Amino acid sequence: MASIFTKIIAGEIPSYKIIEDENFYAFLDVFPIAKGHTLVIPKKEVDYLFDLDDETLGGLHVFAKRVAKALEKSVDCKRIGTAVVGLEVPHAHLHLVPINEITDLSFEKPKLKFSEAEMTELMSKIKSNL
Repeated sequence: MASIFTKIIAGEIPSYKIIEDENFYAFLDVFPIAKGHTLVIPKKEVDYLFDLDDETLGGLHVFAKRVAKALEKSVDCKRIGTAVVGLEVPHAHLHLVPINEITDLSFEKPKLKFSEAEMTELMSKIKSNL
């Protein structure tokens, strides 16, 4: 059975897509812990990040770097924090989270809510900074 991320890649579930190439896909998290919280995933459906082959794992990080640099220009933050949790969706993924202090990367924080217009505007801003 396809993961929710595979369905997003296939266009079966809508997303606020930032960028994709033949191997990777980046989109805004709809349950963010910070404004601009972005997910970066391989198109290859593999449950656990460290089960990815070396080429895909390395490529995922290089792709994420490009997204992180655009994100950094798009939202007010000191850094882009990264996290790998991997328990909520059985599809390897990286969280890119704008942070100003270490506690900003806590997944115990309440999820934020943004309107569709706010999400679309943010997506466009990040894309323009790629």
